[in-house]
Amino acid sequence: MSTAALQEQLFRLPDLGEGLTEAEIIEWKVAVGDTVTIDQIVIEVETAKAAVEVPVPYAGTVLQLHAEAGTALEVGKPLITVGTPTSGRPDGAGEGPGAQPPVDSTSADPAAERYREEEQAGSGNVLIGYGTGHGPAPRRRRRRGGAATGGGTGAEAAPSGELHAPRVISPLVRKMAREHGIDLAALAPSGPAGVVLRRDVEQAVGRAGQLATDPDTAPVTPDRQQSADRAPHARPAPAGPERIPLRGVRRAVADKLSRSRTEIPDATTWVDVDATILLQARKAMQAADPGRPIGLLALLARFCIAGLHRFPELNSTVDTERREIVRFSEVHLGFAAQTERGLVVPVVRDAQRMTTAQLAAELARLTGLARDGALPPDRLTGGTFTLNNYGVFGVDGSTPIINHPEAALLGAGRIVDKPWVVDGELAVRKVMQLSLSFDHRVCDGGVAGGFLRFVADCVERPAILLADV
Repeated sequence: MSTAALQEQLFRLPDLGEGLTEAEIIEWKVAVGDTVTIDQIVIEVETAKAAVEVPVPYAGTVLQLHAEAGTALEVGKPLITVGTPTSGRPDGAGEGPGAQPPVDSTSADPAAERYREEEQAGSGNVLIGYGTGHGPAPRRRRRRGGAATGGGTGAEAAPSGELHAPRVISPLVRKMAREHGIDLAALAPSGPAGVVLRRDVEQAVGRAGQLATDPDTAPVTPDRQQSADRAPHARPAPAGPERIPLRGVRRAVADKLSRSRTEIPDATTWVDVDATILLQARKAMQAADPGRPIGLLALLARFCIAGLHRFPELNSTVDTERREIVRFSEVHLGFAAQTERGLVVPVVRDAQRMTTAQLAAELARLTGLARDGALPPDRLTGGTFTLNNYGVFGVDGSTPIINHPEAALLGAGRIVDKPWVVDGELAVRKVMQLSLSFDHRVCDGGVAGGFLRFVADCVERPAILLADV
């Protein structure tokens, strides 16, 4: 079907929830000329919370991708234009001065309306934006069978003045070439129909790196010989500092930590504890029920929940506008998880209702989702207290920054063998350091010290929790 017989449907970057205002394009799953179906995943984007796969609410032919991979887009900006088949219109009826403009993704399209209804119902699906927009169209991809989507046979059709332009389909390839200063027109394409592939750019980057480190291996060209004759002892000028944009998770973390330091008058207190008995108890639990592994983080979480029950001042936040302390009855426990995308803080909701085994299972589940970039946004917000086990990085202690807008954070260092006095005698014990950072507006040092001492006592003598069971 000719593109003239297609009605253009514009789909904008949808509202991804949780107050997110922009997303960075990670990868397009489709290219111009592809056929898509309703609810097909067409793009993966990265928000300040997680990586999100976005479906398209139309079926038809991809006519235009409005941004390349690596681009940061605000919610509501044009994302993709899809040509949907028209009914009862001859080929070319939509052309000319009276042609209809692209239909926006909020028009009376059943799929778009369904998306709107789902989002308003709180399903977490996308909310379609308003308006129309246009952007530069990437080159159309050659269809199977030899016919190009832009018309013609054999080679891809190109406007006048672009006959020698490189054929590049993937936005990622363009982005890589741009970042490394590679001239796409100078590459020998290895893909079918003369398409420049990612490996072509990677090989060019490798060759450029080899020349930079070993200039003697480069071929002697006239320009290079003249340069060497003029300045035989000259060295290449330094490239200068590398500038890395703050985007996605890293930007969200930077904003939150900066706000925490700016708004919260925090203080930190710490204590060394003997974790020998705790490790023995954990080993006994593992032996009794190997099918339900319980890690150190789950045990520390159980101690923190019990401590917050005794010292509820720390399970709170400060409403600066109303000048009030908001104290929570539920414990929504956040825990720091390191992923390839950076540090994220998944939240275990209503942790006070869980057993230790249930806590361990939920911590493991959320950690797996975080590392896969598949955490839903509602699992990354709403925490009331955070636990950070930085001991996994091999460090003893820290002065952790409070996870704004919470009021406290407990950090745990690594467990190491240290000399320790037990019953008046020197012994080698398993020792760790606990650090508590707290908002001095919600409590004083007495409350903070009482909470920390309670958690420390639980680590040294886990049996004291039996009184609260």
